[in-house]
Amino acid sequence: MPPDAASTASPPDPALVLFARGVIARLELWPALRVAVEQGWGGPSSREKRRWLASEIVDAFDDEGGGRASASASASASAAASTPDAEYVALMLVQVLEDEFDASFEDGSVEAVAADIVALWGAGEDVVSEWERKAEGARGNKVDVREGVGDEDEDEDDDDDDEGDDGPSQLMPAASRAQRSDKHGPITDEDGFTLVGKGRP
Repeated sequence: MPPDAASTASPPDPALVLFARGVIARLELWPALRVAVEQGWGGPSSREKRRWLASEIVDAFDDEGGGRASASASASASAAASTPDAEYVALMLVQVLEDEFDASFEDGSVEAVAADIVALWGAGEDVVSEWERKAEGARGNKVDVREGVGDEDEDEDDDDDDEGDDGPSQLMPAASRAQRSDKHGPITDEDGFTLVGKGRP
């Protein structure tokens, strides 16, 4: 009789489990993603998509990092060299947000979250516990968000990129950009064109 597959599977690496806990906590703390999940931008399974995103990130580190999240000095230099960097993680986040949540976050938070996730790789229990504590404290709190349509004078704001990072997130699901309208103003589609309709005062 062949051995049961479940009994022959080795338990997950405790360091990888610790990293996964940290990634889950960091994604739960991300205000822009919290809004996307709370508002159901990813459909009725938005929460599951956030969990899936965390697992994809952990898998990327597990595959590329040699299966070890160890912070010990004996970790091989080749494993550290092949570990995903913040740019790779940011690209992964952007792709998943666009594909699964139909959202584009232009508040600079993607890069910050990616850097935090990279820093979590090999972090100790104390660091992960701190992220989990923050995530637990944020649950149930509303996120202060300003929805906005793309600025018409974006080119003029290029030299002010580092301002406003402490303010609320600016985000909007792509699907609702065309539906955005002020009760007293024009309806603007996602390309910035003003829509004209019959019977509007």
